[in-house]
Amino acid sequence: MFNNNLFNTVYGEIRLYCLYYLKWWRRSTATSKEPREAETLYIKADEARKLSVEEVLRRLRTSLKHGLSSEEARRRLGVVGPNEIPEKKVHPVIKFLSYFWGPIPWMIEAAAAISFIIHHWVDFYIILALLLTNSIVGFWEEHKAENIIEYLKKRLSLTARVLRDGKWVVIPARELVPGDVVRVRLGDIVPADLKLVEGEYLMADESILTGESLPVEKKVGDVAYSGSIIKRGEMTGVVIATGLKTFFGKTVELVQKAKTVSKYQKLVVNIGNYLIIVTIILVAAMAIEEIMRGVNALELLKFSLVLVVAAIPAALPAVLSITMAIGAYELAKKQAIVTKLVAVEELAGVDVLCADKTGTLTKNQLTTGDPVPVGEGFSKEDVILYAALASREEDKDPIDLAVLGALEKCGLTEKYKQYKQVEFKPFDPVRKRTEALVEGPGGERFMVAKGAPQVILSLTRAEEGVRHRVLTTVDEYARRGYRMIGVARTVGGEKGKWVYVGLIPLFDPPREDARDTIEYLKSKGIKVKMITGDHVAIAREIAKMLGIGTRIYTIDQLREAKPEKAAELALKADGFAQVYPEHKYMIVEALQRAGCTVAMTGDGVNDAPALKKADVGIAVSNAADAARAAASIALLAPGISVIKDAIFTARKIFRRMYSYVVYRITETIRILFFVTFAIMLLKLYPITPVMIILLALLNDLPILAIAYDNVRVPQKPARWNLKLILVLSTILGFLGVCSSFFLLWLSLAYLALPIAMVQTFVFLKLAVAGHLTIFVTRTRGPFWSIMPGKWLLITAVVTKIAATIIALIGAGLVYPLSPFFVALIWGYAFAWFFMADRLKLLVYRKFEGIEEAIERAHEAIWKHF
Repeated sequence: MFNNNLFNTVYGEIRLYCLYYLKWWRRSTATSKEPREAETLYIKADEARKLSVEEVLRRLRTSLKHGLSSEEARRRLGVVGPNEIPEKKVHPVIKFLSYFWGPIPWMIEAAAAISFIIHHWVDFYIILALLLTNSIVGFWEEHKAENIIEYLKKRLSLTARVLRDGKWVVIPARELVPGDVVRVRLGDIVPADLKLVEGEYLMADESILTGESLPVEKKVGDVAYSGSIIKRGEMTGVVIATGLKTFFGKTVELVQKAKTVSKYQKLVVNIGNYLIIVTIILVAAMAIEEIMRGVNALELLKFSLVLVVAAIPAALPAVLSITMAIGAYELAKKQAIVTKLVAVEELAGVDVLCADKTGTLTKNQLTTGDPVPVGEGFSKEDVILYAALASREEDKDPIDLAVLGALEKCGLTEKYKQYKQVEFKPFDPVRKRTEALVEGPGGERFMVAKGAPQVILSLTRAEEGVRHRVLTTVDEYARRGYRMIGVARTVGGEKGKWVYVGLIPLFDPPREDARDTIEYLKSKGIKVKMITGDHVAIAREIAKMLGIGTRIYTIDQLREAKPEKAAELALKADGFAQVYPEHKYMIVEALQRAGCTVAMTGDGVNDAPALKKADVGIAVSNAADAARAAASIALLAPGISVIKDAIFTARKIFRRMYSYVVYRITETIRILFFVTFAIMLLKLYPITPVMIILLALLNDLPILAIAYDNVRVPQKPARWNLKLILVLSTILGFLGVCSSFFLLWLSLAYLALPIAMVQTFVFLKLAVAGHLTIFVTRTRGPFWSIMPGKWLLITAVVTKIAATIIALIGAGLVYPLSPFFVALIWGYAFAWFFMADRLKLLVYRKFEGIEEAIERAHEAIWKHF
C-alpha cells in the first residue's frame, strides 16, 4: 500500500528546500546593482509628462547637444536589454505534441488503438509509424518555415535616427536605450516612449494603440508613445522607456504578421473539406453494407479509419507552409522581403502594377539645372543661396540635398556659411513647402521658403507678370522632363513681404533597367501604370521615355468621374499625375472595380491605405516604417526590376501549388472509389489496412518534394480554374480506378491468384502508379517536357523502390511476389501512365480553346481602352 506519511515527509522536505533556494536567489539578485539601476533608467509615461525637459534630461543623465556616448549606450543596453517586445513562443515539445491532436491524428490514433485491442501488432506498429512520420515531417517543415519568417523579420527591423557622440546616426531600433536623443518625422513609427524636447509639433496616429481614429497633436513636453505613427511634423525626443517598459509595450507589433487567408488557401481548404465529405459518405456507405453482411465491427472500424486517413489530404498543412516559405525565401534572396506569406500566391495573379515614378521608375537622384531668376534684382546665385537656406542636410531630403549640392557647383559654399538658420520648418502636407528664419552676416533677419512653384505663387501673391513667367517657365521645362521648385524670401524683415526669387529645375532620370523591365512585364501580361505627384507634362515625358504610354490623366479627372466611368478611365490610363498619397486608394479601388488584380507600390505613411487595399502592397526600398508595416512585400533594392523577379518567383510557386492540388484530388479519387466500390460490388477487400498505411507513408515524401519541383512559369497572370482542376482530376482519378479494376479482374479471373497475392498486386500497382501520377499532373505538356526537380525525382524513385522491395520480400507485411509478377505490374503501371498523360493533353487542349477565347476577349477589351 501507499505510505501517506512517507509522502508527506518527502513533500515537506522538498517544499522547504525550494523556499530556501528561492530566498537565497532573491538575496543574491538584490545585491546586484544592475536591476536597481535598470529601474532608475526608466521613467513612466505619466510621470514623464509632469516633469520638465530639464528634469528628464537630468534624471536620464543625457544631453541634447551630444546625446549618449557609444560606450554609455552599450553599457545601458547591457543593463536594460534590447528595445523589443519578446514574442511568446510555444515550447518545441508542446508544438510537437500538438501534431497528435486534431481530427486527422485522432483517426490515426483510433485505428492504432483498435489494432492494439485486437492484438494486430503489425498493423499497430505501422499505423504508429504513420502517426509519428506525419507529426515529425509536419513539425520539421513548420519549424523551417518559422525560421525563414524569423530571418525575414530581422531584415525588416525598425531603425531610428539617434544622437550618439554628438553625431546623428541611424541604428537598429532594438539598440535604443533610455537617455538616447531621437529624431522622428513624417512616416516614422515611434521606436520607443519619447519625451518630446525640441521642434514645433507632431501629429501622431495612436489608433493602433488606443483605437482613436484622429491623429493626436504633440508639442514640447508631451510624450510620444512607442508604436504610434507620425502623420505630420518633426520633433526631437528623449527615450524614457524601451521594450516591455513602454506604455503600450504589450500591444506594439513592429512587423505586421500574415493572418489573411488568401484565395489559394480558401481554394485548397474548400477542396480538402470536399474530399473529406466525399470520403466519409463513401466509407459510411461501405461500412453500412459490410455490417449488414455480418463483418466484425472492430475490424471494419479499423479498416474504415485507415481508409479515411489515406484518402483525406493529411499532408496539406505541411505542403502549404513549406511551399509558401520556400517562395518567401527565394524572394528574399532577390531583395524582396515577404511580410505576409499569402502575398506569394497573390502576386502570381497580378495583372496591373501601379508603380511610383520617383525612386521606382527613376533613380531618385535629383540634380539641379540652370536656375531661373524671376523676381526683379535677383541673380541665379541668389536663387540657389536662398533655396539652400530653406534646406536642412540632416533630414536627408532629396530636394534639400540636391540644392545644397549645387552650392559648391556655383561657388557659394563660403557665402552660405555666413548665414545662420535660426528656425526651420520641414515640409509637411499642410504647408507643402519648407520655411526657415535666417540671420544674415549683418544681423538682419528674414524668412526663406521653397516648394512647388504654384505653392510659392500663393505664398507671394505675385503680380500677373511674375505669375505668367513662372507658369510659362514651368510648362517649358516640364516638356523636357524637368521638375521645378520655387524659391521665395521676405523683404523688410522676417515679417516683411514675400517676394518670388526664382525657379530651380530638377531632373530625376529614368533608371537604366526600367524600360527593359516594363517591356518584360508587358510580355508577361502585366500592364504598368505610372503614379506620380508631378505635373502632367513631366509625367507624360517620363512615361514616353519608359515605353509606358502617353495616356496620362490628372487625379481630378478620376475623382470627378462616376464609379463606372472611373473604372473605365483607370483601365485605359497609362498613369496618373498630380497624385497625393491619399489618392492612391482611389486608383486601386477603381482598377479592382474593373476586374483587375492590382499591385501597388508605396513609400510613405499616407500610402498605407492603398497598400492595404491593393491585392499586393509593395513597400519600395527606403520606405517609411509605416508603409513597410502595411505592405505585403518590402523591397530592399531600389527600382522595378526587383518586382519583376518577385512576380517570376510567385508564378513559379503557383505552378507548384497547382500541381499539388490536381495530384491530391486525383489520388483521393483513385484510391477511395476503387477500394469502396470493390468492397461494395465484388464483396472483397482489394488491399489490407497495413497496405493502405504503407501507401500513405510512401506518398508523403514525393508530395512534400513538389515544393522543390522545376516548373514552367506561366506567361500570363496565374488564375485558379476550379472547373479545369476538378474535370482533369476526376478524369485522371477514374482512369486510375478503371486500371485498378482491370488489374483486379486479370489477377482473379485470368491468373486465378489467391486473394493475398491479389492484394499485393493491387498494393504495388497503387504505389507505382500513384507516384507516376505526380509526373502526369506536374506539367501541362507531355510529362517529359520539363525535367522534374532533383528532390521530387529522388523521393519518387526511392519510394517506388521501397514499395517494390516490400512486394518482393513480403517482410511480414504483404504476401511476397515473384520478380516476374513485379515486372509485370511495373509494365502495366507504365502503360496506363502513358495513357493518362495523353488523356491529360486532350483535356488541356479542350480547355485551352476556351481559355484562348477568354484571353482574346480580354485583349480586345484592353485594345478598346
